[in-house]
Amino acid sequence: MRLSTTVTLAACLLAALPAAAQKPEEPAKNAPDSIEKKVATEIAANWATAPVEEVAKSKNMKVSVGGRSIGYTATAGTLTIRDANGKPTASIFYTAYTAPSSNGKRRPVTFLYNGGPGSASLWLRMGSFAPIHVRTTDPTSVAPAPFDVGPNADTLIGSTDMVFIDAPGAGYSRPLGDTKPSTFYGVDQDVDAFAKAITRYIAKNKRWGDPKYIFGESYGTTRSGALAYKLEDEGVALNGVILLSSIMNYGIRQSGFDTIHIGYLPSYAATAWYHNRVADKPADLASFVEEARAFANGPYAAALLKGQDITPEEEDSIARQLSRFTGLSVDYLKRANLRVDLGRFRKELLRDQRATVGRFDSRYMGIDDDAAGEEPEYDASSTGITGLYVSSFQDYLTRELGYETELTYRGSARDGGDFKWDWSHRAPDGRTQNVADVTADLSAAMRINPHLRVLSLNGYYDMATPFFSTERDLKHMMLAPNLRQNLQFRYYPAGHMVYLNPDALHTMRVDLERFYAEGAR
Repeated sequence: MRLSTTVTLAACLLAALPAAAQKPEEPAKNAPDSIEKKVATEIAANWATAPVEEVAKSKNMKVSVGGRSIGYTATAGTLTIRDANGKPTASIFYTAYTAPSSNGKRRPVTFLYNGGPGSASLWLRMGSFAPIHVRTTDPTSVAPAPFDVGPNADTLIGSTDMVFIDAPGAGYSRPLGDTKPSTFYGVDQDVDAFAKAITRYIAKNKRWGDPKYIFGESYGTTRSGALAYKLEDEGVALNGVILLSSIMNYGIRQSGFDTIHIGYLPSYAATAWYHNRVADKPADLASFVEEARAFANGPYAAALLKGQDITPEEEDSIARQLSRFTGLSVDYLKRANLRVDLGRFRKELLRDQRATVGRFDSRYMGIDDDAAGEEPEYDASSTGITGLYVSSFQDYLTRELGYETELTYRGSARDGGDFKWDWSHRAPDGRTQNVADVTADLSAAMRINPHLRVLSLNGYYDMATPFFSTERDLKHMMLAPNLRQNLQFRYYPAGHMVYLNPDALHTMRVDLERFYAEGAR
């Protein structure tokens, strides 16, 4: 019976039920209550819910990489995670791409996820290294459907199996039974859920003896720092941690601290260089960025540290140097006390063109209704691609893989309502941080497992997680000299989602193939 028919029928019964049909000893007012409960029970039974029993839908496919045809299996499915007593608490949705070994050796498996917090992982899944992806070119808004989706020549399936995981409450991942969504909404709660999902996948697919990697983007790197330590602590030794567009320390990046301005400066410089706002523009971006690093760490940091004690002469000197790197006027920089917030920079850089620059990718340009405003009205680097990713993934999932569910795919757990994130974090030393800094966790994991290698991937035009702040965070892990070689950095002419730039995607794929090959040795 259709749900609408059931509800209509119940309404008719409530209106027409004669008093004589009731038992004499039962008050008439109880009859409607009884029927309402029955209707409520039937409505609940028809709600779309995630499955407790794990499901999987697989399809064998092929892709060409470097002139070599690789056969692989694509799987969309769920993993059921449980509490300490074995009670199912959440159904975690994933898509996996696995291939047979070509040399008789065990294949690595990499677990990938986006950030948010609370984001689904369709961005990495459809944009980065899966065998099928969306194809983007120039940093401009993507036209509506039909979209350019097809084989990915820069997939990593030749080097590693890949498992893309949606966070609890996002994508098709859902709490089960009476488990509240808030159970998973926090730094440590989220890490616990991902540790259980990864462990479950490893056990279910008998991958205990295979090399294991985790790959997080944005807040996913925050997750990775703490997750690396938790997995090590629970006996799941990792071979590598890959950090894309990182934010490891939320405390130091809060507004009100001068460190945030120091961290942003090289990204401002790269953006000004890209938009031709640099006088006597150098030919090489990397060398110009290196100059900005030196200025930020040296004269600029020292000047900010002085606060109001800075002399007029020093303020003028710093403003002139700052103007060279940022493309902003000396007068504007002085009026801003040498401290330009991100929103102001994005609005001011191209104000004379009535244009703004993107936050996730400052190559993107937007047009505001109010050219005299204080900050951009929207982020052109976000709105320009959302429809492409959401629509193409759901089309791929249903038409190509044949995965069907009555659940609504959520881009974020925030879409489910009642979303409040617990930012506190219990560090490896047992102390509770009010705002998470997971560099301590990653440092501890690298000391416990001296074979653990970390690769930091960064976009020069990423204004959401500026690369210089990432460097400063990771270089404050105070690694022993013999472990410092296990930490590597790579940079690309792209934004937060490096893979939006096809040239950068190719270079990043080559860098990652080298990283996996080195791990195999």
